[in-house]
Amino acid sequence: MRLRPAPPIPSPNIWNWPEVYEQENRAQDAEGALWAALRDAVPWRGLDVLDVGCGDGFHLPVFAAEASSVVGVEPYAPLVERARRRVGDSSITDRVRVLEAGAAALPLLDASIDLVHARTAYFFGKGCEPGLAEAERVLRPGGAIAIIDLDATQPPYGDWMRADIPHYDPVRAERFFTDRGFSLLRVPTVWCFPDRATCEAVLRIEFSPATADRALAATPGVTIPVGYRMHVRRKP
Repeated sequence: MRLRPAPPIPSPNIWNWPEVYEQENRAQDAEGALWAALRDAVPWRGLDVLDVGCGDGFHLPVFAAEASSVVGVEPYAPLVERARRRVGDSSITDRVRVLEAGAAALPLLDASIDLVHARTAYFFGKGCEPGLAEAERVLRPGGAIAIIDLDATQPPYGDWMRADIPHYDPVRAERFFTDRGFSLLRVPTVWCFPDRATCEAVLRIEFSPATADRALAATPGVTIPVGYRMHVRRKP
C-alpha cells in the first residue's frame, strides 16, 4: 500500500501574502549575483531543469529562456495554479510543466533531469534527507543539485533572521550540506524595492512585528544588503 504524502510545511509569507511576495521576488538579487553564480556553477542552456518548491513559478521563465525543458514542483495547490497561470500566458508554455507534489515524492522518472534547483526550500538542512534522495534519483549522471538559501551568518538580514528564529544554527545547517559532499559559496547581493511602502510590506511578512520594526529602523532607504549561500553537488 502506498503511503499518503506528508502535508506540506507551510510557508506563511507566500501562502498568506502572495502579491506582497511577488514584490519581494522582484526586489531580490537586484544585481543578478545569484543567477550569475548559479550559471557559472551549472550552466543550464539546453538542459532539463527541475525547480523544487517553485512557489508561484517566479523563477521558471528564467530557466525556460535557456533550458530544453523546465518542471516546477510545488506542494501547495493555490501556488500551483498561480504558477500555471504565469507560464501559461507566455511563449514558454510548451517547455514548462508545473506539478503539484512535494520534494520527497517527485512525480518524475529516474535519471530524467540535469539540474535540480531549490531556492529557500531547504533552509534548516536536517530533515530534508528524503528530498535530497529524490533529487538524486531523478538526476542523470553528471547532473547537479543546486540549493540556494539565505545566509543567516551575514548581517544585517541574517541578524534579523536569527532574532526571530533563535534556535536556528546557520553554521550547523551549512555543515549538514558540506558533510554530504556539497560545495559552499557565499553570494552577497542586495534587495532593491521600488519604494518605501513596498520595502515595509515585505519586511512585515518576513519578520515578527518587533523584528520588522528593527529592520525598518536600520533601513533608511529602499536597499538592503542580503547574503545567500549556494550549495552544489554533482551526481557521479
